[in-house]
Amino acid sequence: MMQERERSLASAFTMSGKRSVRSTNPGKVLDPIRILVGSSSNFGAPLALSVGQEGSFLSIDPSGPGILSVPRDFAQSVSLSDPQPSTLGGAVQMFSANSPHWLNAVNNPKANTANYAGVSNPLGLSNNNAFGRLWPANAPFGDSGVGSSSILDPTGLPLAGPPNPVIGGVYVGDRTNRDKVAAPQQPQVIPGSLSTGAVGTALLGPSPDGSCKAIFAVVTADGAIVQEHTLKGLDGLAPAGTVQPLLGQSWGPPNQFIEPRLGVLMNPYSPNTQTGEVEQLFVSEPFNNTIAVINLKVVPATTPNNQVFGLGSVSRIMSPSLNLPVDLAAVQRDADSITWASNTTLDDGSDFYVANRGNNTIVRMKQDGTVVAVRRVSVGNNASLNGITTWTSVDGETKKIYVTVTGPGNSKKGAVLALPAF
Repeated sequence: MMQERERSLASAFTMSGKRSVRSTNPGKVLDPIRILVGSSSNFGAPLALSVGQEGSFLSIDPSGPGILSVPRDFAQSVSLSDPQPSTLGGAVQMFSANSPHWLNAVNNPKANTANYAGVSNPLGLSNNNAFGRLWPANAPFGDSGVGSSSILDPTGLPLAGPPNPVIGGVYVGDRTNRDKVAAPQQPQVIPGSLSTGAVGTALLGPSPDGSCKAIFAVVTADGAIVQEHTLKGLDGLAPAGTVQPLLGQSWGPPNQFIEPRLGVLMNPYSPNTQTGEVEQLFVSEPFNNTIAVINLKVVPATTPNNQVFGLGSVSRIMSPSLNLPVDLAAVQRDADSITWASNTTLDDGSDFYVANRGNNTIVRMKQDGTVVAVRRVSVGNNASLNGITTWTSVDGETKKIYVTVTGPGNSKKGAVLALPAF
């Protein structure tokens, strides 16, 4: 499907009618037949200064019969008159990159993170089906530097007209913590920050504080989880080490220069509601060959309108079929609550796919860890799976699997492959 400098992930999704009509028209950047693919390259777009590494999302039409070899510098033409340049007859289009054109300041000049772009070394992506916003998770300064997470409009720019102009559309480090952006100023309910690279993300749904503002969970490289409220800012959720950390870890030679990442899925149909645990996160732990199952509960604050999600019980799925599980994707996406569903939201009782980097297999697994089926992907010498997503129908049924591949070896080339669902 695609070659040349792809690196981290793919995310395909079904559009809803609430999205910008222009952006979802045939051939446009969020056309429902297209997929979004994260890369470590700007593809020629000028780099924003002092705010992290290159990185971008490409919008790709995978429906053609041949291989798409993406020119490495096609986006150098980005300009006000051509803000999302394309190549290969429109089959590949730039969505957003770490470039001055996509700074938070364009829409939000008073934001604490105005000089940051919404994409920089992206390692995760969650898409809110209801109102067409994309939430990348980034490690702009590597795993050990501060992380970032953003809300992007269909233009690729951080959110215009945000609930809180001090946040705008980009969360970075501790600059957008609740105690720095809430009005009137409020302390964090749970301490936390994006103190290390953001390596995975998933939509949690509406805030439990009754505001009906979206909340996203972001996993950081130190194994912590934070929650981001679009109005009140960032709170912690789970402390460092809750998820097995990626800090100091690397893939084995010759792939040691590829940034480690993990997959995150949210289950809104948690079986533990009687214990007060209202949602679950499934988080892959590649270097432990496990999947963490993290139950969330609602934490009362000093006032009812400051309630947040908090940590409940934590367990792990173990299986001989897990071999460096790098990413997760829903077999059936939630279609009952489309307002609060995303590409990272499981349907009630849905299985999920696991992409194994260690042996290039895809495992279909039940939520209790039972293995349903395993398929091996032939990707060539020293090339490895690095991401997985599903293309679904409007009712959430999976029609196709897309995987991203890095390598061979320490090559900066990558690929996207389309596979049959199973």
